[in-house]
Amino acid sequence: MNIAPYTLKIEIMASIDDVWKAVTDKDHMKKWYFDLKEFVPEVGFKFQFVGGPENGTQYVHLCEITTVIPGQKISYAWRYEGYQGHSVVTFELEAHDHRTKVKLTHEGLDSFSSDIADFARKNFEAGWNHLIGTSLKNYLEK
Repeated sequence: MNIAPYTLKIEIMASIDDVWKAVTDKDHMKKWYFDLKEFVPEVGFKFQFVGGPENGTQYVHLCEITTVIPGQKISYAWRYEGYQGHSVVTFELEAHDHRTKVKLTHEGLDSFSSDIADFARKNFEAGWNHLIGTSLKNYLEK
């Protein structure tokens, strides 16, 4: 079955330059996202991190950047070590005065095993709502 990608749109009271740094600079990312060992916003760059539900299974996320339009868009492939499935996460930014519209899209969620509760769409939705709608927004609007 092919389900629609998950999309989240928010507006952040910060410049597009500040938002771009927050989603592409590892020193900024660790304050709202994950603490990545290395991150370079270049097509082909591979990175990984460990994450999962609190007090639950921790998954190794394997990612590779597929698209970069500086200041506007970054996409990366997202999969889990040892599990089937392949998805793509995209951040798109649009400037509006001193605000930035952020659109997060996560495609391919249906490619992950429906037998693993942690991979249920509702968990991705809750995770992104917290990361983008709360953590990123609070970090940039502090």
